[in-house]
Amino acid sequence: MKTIFRVAGAELRTLFYSPIAWFLMIVFLIQCGIVYLSSMEDLAMQQEIGGRALDYMANLTDRIFLGSGGLFNNVMQNLYLYIPLLTMSLISRETSSGTIKLLYSSPIKVRHIILGKYLSMVLYSLLMVGIVFIFLLSGMFQIQSPETGMLMTAMLGFFLLLCAYSAIGLFMSCLTTYQIVAAICTFVMIGILSYIGTLWQKIEFVRNITYFLSMSGRTSKMLAGLITTKDVIYFLLIIAMFVGFSILKLKGGMESKPLSVRILRYVSIVASVLFIGYLSTIPGFIGYYDATSTQKRTLSPNVQKIIAEMKGEPLEITAYNNLLGNHWYLGAPESYNQVLQNWEPYMRFKSDIHLKTIPYYDSAYDNPWLLKGYPGKSLKEIAEQYAKTNGVELSEIKSPGEIRKEIDLKPEMNRYVMQLKWKNKTTWLRVFDDSRVWPSETEVAAAFKRLLDTKFPKVAFATGHLERSIGKMGDRQYRTLTNLKTFRYSLINQGFDADTISLSTRDIPNDISALVIADPKLPLSDAALSRIQQYIARGGNLLIAGEPGRQSILNPLLQPLGVQMLEGQIVQQSKDFSPDLITTAPTPFANTFTKQLALKAADSLPITMPGVAALTYTEVPGWTTKPLLFSDSLQSWNRKQKLDLEIVESAEPTADGPGAVAMAIPAMAAGGGPDGENASKKTTVSYSPADGDTRGALPTALSLSRKLNGLEQHIIITGDADFMSNAELSRYNIRTANFAFNTALFSWLSNGEFPIDASRPEGKDKRINLTLKQVALCRILYIWVLPALLLIGGSVFLIRRKRK
Repeated sequence: MKTIFRVAGAELRTLFYSPIAWFLMIVFLIQCGIVYLSSMEDLAMQQEIGGRALDYMANLTDRIFLGSGGLFNNVMQNLYLYIPLLTMSLISRETSSGTIKLLYSSPIKVRHIILGKYLSMVLYSLLMVGIVFIFLLSGMFQIQSPETGMLMTAMLGFFLLLCAYSAIGLFMSCLTTYQIVAAICTFVMIGILSYIGTLWQKIEFVRNITYFLSMSGRTSKMLAGLITTKDVIYFLLIIAMFVGFSILKLKGGMESKPLSVRILRYVSIVASVLFIGYLSTIPGFIGYYDATSTQKRTLSPNVQKIIAEMKGEPLEITAYNNLLGNHWYLGAPESYNQVLQNWEPYMRFKSDIHLKTIPYYDSAYDNPWLLKGYPGKSLKEIAEQYAKTNGVELSEIKSPGEIRKEIDLKPEMNRYVMQLKWKNKTTWLRVFDDSRVWPSETEVAAAFKRLLDTKFPKVAFATGHLERSIGKMGDRQYRTLTNLKTFRYSLINQGFDADTISLSTRDIPNDISALVIADPKLPLSDAALSRIQQYIARGGNLLIAGEPGRQSILNPLLQPLGVQMLEGQIVQQSKDFSPDLITTAPTPFANTFTKQLALKAADSLPITMPGVAALTYTEVPGWTTKPLLFSDSLQSWNRKQKLDLEIVESAEPTADGPGAVAMAIPAMAAGGGPDGENASKKTTVSYSPADGDTRGALPTALSLSRKLNGLEQHIIITGDADFMSNAELSRYNIRTANFAFNTALFSWLSNGEFPIDASRPEGKDKRINLTLKQVALCRILYIWVLPALLLIGGSVFLIRRKRK
């Protein structure tokens, strides 16, 4: 060991006796300072602006240090420019000057020489880590409640990457007597190791090897606060492999061995590295440490609990991938390792998850323009062209006839879909038409839970009286909410089953979780009323959604519950929207249904209801009634007279006071001129107590609950049915909480069984302790003063050395 340290000390002295080491440290310090202070300046400006800008200040540790524009990410992208300039002379200098012969003839062993020189680079790497630590230490004081654990894991990843680059540079320096060539070779090798993970991905055995050897993304988990033994072992193996290569190269200059023996030595090192690397990637052998304060790199406790129950048998995941579908790329051979990464968080807790992909081609119902784009061509001819473009053999892909014999994928629109199988039970897991595409933890956990439970929530929507439809995409219908398979937040993707039931012809089954009666336009038949009353009497959960004008239909059903829909409808003063668009706010009780709804409410997002009747209630013995939504007490009131929106052309506040909404109504006049056929007159919708109008915060949604036969019965009544409609859920001109509210309602109706709560506490790093003036002072310190001090120190050191 003493010899190794002496060699390392001599190499460090040589390194610092040249300007290059000092120059690179100064440049590195300035680079870190510029990146760090640019982020701080942006955040300080955003913080001083205040207002809504403060709502977007979150996860600041990640933004400043770990994100795409953060310090670590920026530095690591340019790290390959520094290390080759330092390692290029480690051995090539000895070779070109002839001093390598003196080393050969000395009693120092080759491994001591290599390890000593490598140790010198490790120590220099620690100096670079120390430079980064200056900014980490600053961040710990300048960020409120920083994610210290994430910063430490990022430091580890940065150090391991430096060490790996140094080992590569050391070996390249052994291959040539020219330092510039050694530096170029180091650049090339780092590039190869970064790119190799994308090569030969269609050959399974080779794909696994190249993916393991790939250095790309190896530090991403550590930058995110998660340490895995797989990644740490990878860096140690890469270091050991190139250091071993360096030892063999120098020993080869001293020994006279056959070429076959030399090759065998290199092969044995590579084989050992690959074997150990393979063992380190087996799911059951991987260790994890989540250093984040909220454990956000780990599955949530609720999801872990579900997976813990899936014991005894492996989970088989079969992905059916349509060559002609929009998501072929997800199941393409080159995407296998990305899919594996998507499942890794779940394999951490259940190692016996087996993945399989079955490629096929068939009509793509999510791509209706496919056949139109290839007029005159058959499905097979189109598939042949697609296969050629994607570099796959059509013979390896199942034909429509073959896949249909195996499974019917038409109900899934022949899209990319995953079938989960466990203990002979199966369920579907879908991908979605949004920016994330892949199912989140909530959707995956819902699918897992459906495999565990023999009974899962089923929501039945009443039919037979012109209620809203769950199978249509019209503006007023409910398909988006219930069973739109391509939509992430549809009930069918959150663990529910949605079906219909005719109340006039069928009894209400006992196995449903909730019955929904949504805006019946015809009076309920006696048979339907009787079945609903029996259902309520036996403790069934129920959602009744009314509309203005349906009071006569629903009030008889609501009367036994102590609830009535008031005559008329609520109107709301607005400059931009029709007076029947009511923005309601959830009550504190409603916010307890789900954490997501509470977060939306904290962000002051409303639940919009276009056309809503106010509700009134009286307490009924045995029932507990609580409001869920209220209208705006200042801007809205209940208008008893009919509101005819067809004649409304504009709505704006008028001089009649805050309770008036002006609307232009065309009036045909007898003569021409100003009073002619193009003239219009203004009328106002104004608050009129004389006409029976009622001002105030009016309830638009109520909850009723009671204990019956040891179980909790839940009923929800709303004065509007449009808040769940396709049109309202796709509203773009107002940020709303309708999705969160709807999901919360069905969560309450299913006693919280679904959707799965995979939420985590929010991070606390939401503010910085700097002003713009202080950032300017830090800029002087980090970009001018510290580099100047380092320049002065290096100059003094080099001048004194030259004089000696």
